Amino acid sequence: MNETVPVALDSADIMRVLELLPHRYPFLLVDKIRDINGDESCVGIKNVTINEPQFMGHFPGRPVMPGVMIIEGMAQTAGAICVASKPGSQRPKVVYFMTIDNVKFRKPVVPGDVVEYHLTKIKQRANMWWYHGDAKVDGKVVAEADLSAMLVMD
Repeated sequence: MNETVPVALDSADIMRVLELLPHRYPFLLVDKIRDINGDESCVGIKNVTINEPQFMGHFPGRPVMPGVMIIEGMAQTAGAICVASKPGSQRPKVVYFMTIDNVKFRKPVVPGDVVEYHLTKIKQRANMWWYHGDAKVDGKVVAEADLSAMLVMD
């Protein structure tokens, strides 16, 4: 018999996200993280609201979430699970967003949307992690990218 053992998935509410990331309003772009499987994969959640400052200028009368902010949300989600994967005494001093490749924007994200950042680890070497991210709204991919993060230890 070849049975697979179910993996216990973890989650991080906004208070935990604030512990893991240095970002704060108006640049914190993930509200919670669910389905955390160590540093292997997770789903970050961003509730897009009209109250966010970028919508005053992007674009008046037709608000659209800037694509770079969607990608940054993916990077923050990946960074958070990298930090969470380290034991308390090995917490990094800072997490840097290092590279971004193969970016594609497929559909606009607008206020009222709930963006899910689906991140899957491609590889990890020393203090560097590479992830593939798919941003989805209502199950449809709105953006995708390959990105990397580096943890700087003290």
